[in-house]
Amino acid sequence: MSGSALTKITKTTGGGKSFPRTVIRVLNRDKYMLLMIAPAVIYYILFHYVPMYGNLLAFTDYRPGTPIFYNIVNHWVGFKWFIEFFESVFFVRLLLNTVILSVLTIVFSFPAPIIFALLLNEVRHKAFKKTVQTVSYMPFFISAVVVVGILFNFVSVTDGLINNLRAGMGLERIDFMNDPAMFRPLFVGTTVWQTFGWNSIIYLAALSAIDPQLYEAAQVDGANRIQRLLYITVPSLLPIIVMLLILTLGRVMNADFQMVLLMQNPATYSTSDIIGTYVYRRGILGGQFSFAAAVGVFNSLINLSMLIAANSIAKKLSGNSLW
Repeated sequence: MSGSALTKITKTTGGGKSFPRTVIRVLNRDKYMLLMIAPAVIYYILFHYVPMYGNLLAFTDYRPGTPIFYNIVNHWVGFKWFIEFFESVFFVRLLLNTVILSVLTIVFSFPAPIIFALLLNEVRHKAFKKTVQTVSYMPFFISAVVVVGILFNFVSVTDGLINNLRAGMGLERIDFMNDPAMFRPLFVGTTVWQTFGWNSIIYLAALSAIDPQLYEAAQVDGANRIQRLLYITVPSLLPIIVMLLILTLGRVMNADFQMVLLMQNPATYSTSDIIGTYVYRRGILGGQFSFAAAVGVFNSLINLSMLIAANSIAKKLSGNSLW
């Protein structure tokens, strides 16, 4: 619905009688636009807002097969599961592993598509540019199971490519997948490889929207390629970079659960066990659904706090923010 439509409705709210007719008139005028956004609105309502009702399980001793409302009335336990999680011997390890993995992923995977887009934008050979783009997008469409399978084959102790190269150089073979110290580099490297091409699309789109006359004027004034990059390209990308960084920081507690679960094993729990995998083992496999819900609520509150903090800091430092 357009801004003018909302203004028109707002102005007529005082009239009382004209408000319903105005709403009907606006809905009739924008019916096709509303139909276009209806699937997205329905999706978010059904799969993002309605499930919030299930967060109440975090405060009950849920019995499978009984209605949520029944558990609220008869099995309310308050903050029992939150306290149990905070007092768990695994709490500090889980929190640190989750934060470290997420921060490392952000540090290496967030700038990668920006750098790739900037480099690709300087390529003038169209056929080569399109080929590189297509190849870089492909890993994103490979499922996590296949990606981890490829990783296992590459680092296998017996016949993996990396260990074969090490053996050829007279070095000792390393059991990468059972070494806790190697889990984080492997996880971050695999994540960057799989996502940097796809994530660069939005930056390439932003680069294509920059007015070419800015570059022409700068070139006439004697600016070289580096100066044009620093004073035209990067400032033009800054708003979209800040926006995506804020959204990324809002998911700082959501390390890639699926990838971690597929890569980890008991030998690497000291560095690989995160909140998501712990909840999966205890909440889903162990049947403690209320405990899993409590940890999920805690996770979401941390993410929300990070999102609000990142937005406030970005607004003060750069003037760009989500709201």
